[in-house]
Amino acid sequence: MTVLIAGCGDLGTEVGLRLSALGQQVVGLRRNAGVLPAALNGQSVDLSRERPDVPPDTDVVIVTVAAGNPDPAIYRAAYVTGLANLLDALDAARVTPRRFLMVSSTAVYDVDDGSTVDEDTPAHPGPGTDSILAEAEQLLRSRIPSAVVLRLGGIYGPGRERLIDQVRSGRASVAERGRLSNRIHRDDAAAMIVHLVCRAKGPDRLYLGVDSTPVPVVEVLTFLAGELGLPVPEIIETGSKRGGDKRVSNRRILETGFSFAYPSYREGYRAVLAGQGVRHP
Repeated sequence: MTVLIAGCGDLGTEVGLRLSALGQQVVGLRRNAGVLPAALNGQSVDLSRERPDVPPDTDVVIVTVAAGNPDPAIYRAAYVTGLANLLDALDAARVTPRRFLMVSSTAVYDVDDGSTVDEDTPAHPGPGTDSILAEAEQLLRSRIPSAVVLRLGGIYGPGRERLIDQVRSGRASVAERGRLSNRIHRDDAAAMIVHLVCRAKGPDRLYLGVDSTPVPVVEVLTFLAGELGLPVPEIIETGSKRGGDKRVSNRRILETGFSFAYPSYREGYRAVLAGQGVRHP
């Protein structure tokens, strides 16, 4: 049986390596599959323009697309057109995967009052890229109703060190000092995906993937400054509403038996600063 990972970038590669280590046959789809580790079978394909070749024994499909650019046209090509091409390819190959999981984002919740968000909270995305993510989710639901959507918070980890760079520069931009942020270490995000596609019991259709410590970004910056032995950076408030102000609950994923390696930013960023983990292409 084959696991097909569409959008096999940093997160998808980490997922693929973990599944390969469990004995799974993994095919990774990306524009340049030549950069993938040898443990993964790569297929070079631009999903925004073409359909992939689907192995006939595909049992699990995982979508970990990253647009790489906030331009709405690029987002739509990656998340909506790319997903449609993948689903059409599955239909053409007459393949019905046992599990289908797509990574989305907690940005689809346009909540700005500091309240708690969980899987029962209606998603009302703002205009632009957030609404495009919601459109992709709806497309998937219309084609594969049993599919799992995993809405992740802000991913950090090896190669995702923006806050560390800001502390080192002495200047940091935040929306507002007290605005809550929700995050997850890349390795926990990958482990969560593997957990959901491999567990014997069928997963729910929606999970929120964040660690157990939603905090204002300023608190993370202050912690990083202490760890680096540097002054707290100058804080510049941008007033941006992007990301909202919300406390995202991870109760449902914890109830499945999932355990975080990095339950808070403290453990996660200490691992990043210690150089643990691998940055994938």
